[in-house]
Amino acid sequence: MTPSTSLEPMTANDRTSRPPTTVISQDRVAPSLPAPSTDQALRARVIRDARCSDARLDPDAWFPVSAEVGRARQEAAAAIAVCTACRVRGQCLELSLRHWDIGQHGVWGGLVAGDRAKLRRRLRAAHSGGHGPKALPALGGEW
Repeated sequence: MTPSTSLEPMTANDRTSRPPTTVISQDRVAPSLPAPSTDQALRARVIRDARCSDARLDPDAWFPVSAEVGRARQEAAAAIAVCTACRVRGQCLELSLRHWDIGQHGVWGGLVAGDRAKLRRRLRAAHSGGHGPKALPALGGEW
């Protein structure tokens, strides 16, 4: 049996034997997709779409010297301002929490290290139920 043309009515066999296909550009779909679940995909998306990659700020602006949270926020105000309009801000923050060895330094997702440490402790307490470290499905890895 040959496929129907646009002038012939479509039969049930035509509909089931040849499913329609649609090609959609990944770039047009990506902004509405949920955050990538693998580290590799997450890193790639943050690296590709992060506003900090072309912000032209002095690299030191991303690493406040002060350990006190309020003062660190002031020192990193220019970097935090770049993050506020970044479309991968949440994924950047997630990446820093997944990989605390690097995520404990500098500005990630618009938060300074002290803010992220506090968030990490709250997430850890909320998900462990007082029974020690537990893997968080949304963030992955051991806490």
